[in-house]
Amino acid sequence: MINKRFFKTKDEVEVTFELPQDHADKSVAIVADFLDWQPAAMKKVAKSKSFKFKTRLPKDKQFEFRYLVDDERWINDPAADQYKPNGFGEDNSLVNTY
Repeated sequence: MINKRFFKTKDEVEVTFELPQDHADKSVAIVADFLDWQPAAMKKVAKSKSFKFKTRLPKDKQFEFRYLVDDERWINDPAADQYKPNGFGEDNSLVNTY
């Protein structure tokens, strides 16, 4: 799931990426172009039974990302705005900030 919060006075969008806990045994990291393709651990939130990562991204852009589950398995966000082939025979998730 992806939640976006738009600000009237800023050129940023607050984006929260969320993956249900039942997709992972131990950990989830988000790997994205806005992170220079370096994994960033997602926080396990007991209350919502999910893993979350919150960031601010520039408005009117498109970003690629995937989730790395348990340090071994790649998955896409089923709520992504779009998908794009990634050159490895699979797709990357896309999030739009417009």
